[in-house]
Order: sequence, then structure tokens, then C-alpha cells
Amino acid sequence: MRGLASAFRALTLTAAALLAVTTTSPAARAATEPKAPDEFVALRTVAPTIIQEMRYTTPHNFIGEPIDGYEQPVCILTRPAAQALQRAQRQLLRQGYSLKVYDCYRPQRAVDHFVRWAKDLSDERMKAEFYPHVDKSRLFEDGYIAEKSGHSRGSTVDLTIVQLPAKRTRPYRPGEELVPCYAPRSERFPDNSLDMGTGFDCFDTLSHTDDPRIQGEQRANRQLLKNTLADAGFVNLPEEWWHFTHKPELFPDTYFDFPVSWRSPARP
Repeated sequence: MRGLASAFRALTLTAAALLAVTTTSPAARAATEPKAPDEFVALRTVAPTIIQEMRYTTPHNFIGEPIDGYEQPVCILTRPAAQALQRAQRQLLRQGYSLKVYDCYRPQRAVDHFVRWAKDLSDERMKAEFYPHVDKSRLFEDGYIAEKSGHSRGSTVDLTIVQLPAKRTRPYRPGEELVPCYAPRSERFPDNSLDMGTGFDCFDTLSHTDDPRIQGEQRANRQLLKNTLADAGFVNLPEEWWHFTHKPELFPDTYFDFPVSWRSPARP
């Protein structure tokens, strides 16, 4: 009986220890997560009128699932980049438009998630929408995926322009039929953005900002975005009409890995 009692006490202690780990581990993890430097802010605290549709917190992206490190749909940027976006937003509001961000600061763990996915050639669940003409084995060679991203330095943002009043964008339904990201606007996944000729994160040369096949209203919309942001100090990545970096960067050589969460940046 003494042996059974000892065994019972051991099991009780083990169960209690496991319960303590289970109940305290989220807080413990949060306490040990790296924090953003003081120079980072949540965009909403600087430019609250900018629309945010943080795609990587959702399954509607080229992988098809929420991305590692994106805990909450919040845009985080270095303060100078956020303030520059606010200047661009004021300019667009006077014309009846608003900026809309898709992605801002991106933790290194998210980039690592992209890399793991790109190496798994069997996972092509979102190919029909995001990279119909690209062989997945060429994603690194063609420059669509890399082991480092300027987003992780905190001054790069992916964004578009929306006409006001902004229409509601319906949520993506996992498993729904996918339409190529370069299809006519009336056919591809609905987005309240101005028609830029392709959707966001379209792995195709049609996404090149000045691709000569993009003409008319679509080209004018891209130029409006590019010129407005250039006036605010942003430089466009020529291969992606949506991708801009504020110059000079505060952290040109540092790739951060704090999570995308309201608790990461310091409060204003």
C-alpha cells in the first residue's frame, strides 16, 4: 500500500506540473519573445485611416495557410516609414482615395516559412491563383522567394490604393475555386483595390511595375501609387508594383524576428 501511495503522489505531482506548464506556457512564451526596438510602431497609432488587410494572418496567400510569426493582423513599421505613409495618405485622401496595406514588417520566421514551403515541390495548393505560369522549382532562381527579405528590416511595405468609400472585401473561403491573379479584374479574387492589372503577390512578370503590357487605367493606377509614395520618400521594387521601401532605412543590415503582434512595438 505504501508503494501505491508513493506512486499516486508521484502521478499527482506530475499531473500538477503538466497543468502548470499548460496554463502558463502562453504567457511564458510571450515573455520570452523578442520585442521590437523603440523605433518601431503600429501603423494604426500613426496613420489610423490607412486600411489594413494583412494577408499573411489568413489562408489567402500563395502558401494557403497563416504564416509563422503573424499572430495578429497589425501593420508594424519603423516610425519614419509609418510617418511617411501618413503623408502619402493625406495626399490621397484629398483625391478621394486611401492606401491599403497587405504586409509591413515581416519576421524572419515568416521568411523561413516561405523557404520551407518553396522547397516542398509537392505543395501547390495555391498555384492556380498565385503562380500559374511559374514552375515551383524555379521560385528561388526567378527571385520570387529568398532566404532574407527587406520586410524584416522594418521599412518595407506592400500596399495598394482603394477608392473611397471603400467597398467591403469578402473573405477567402479555403478550398474555393482559384482564378489566376492576372485574370481580368471581374474574374480574379475580388479586392476593393483600384485595378492594378494583377492581384497582390502575383508571381508573374505582369506584376513588374512598368511592364509594357499593362496600359490604360491599370498603368495609370500603378503610376498614381508609385508617384504618391515616391513623393513621401519610398522607392519601388520594379518587379512588384505593390512593394515599396522607405529610404534611408533605419536598420539597413538588421533582420528582426519579433512576432507581428500588438504587444511587440512600444506604445506611443
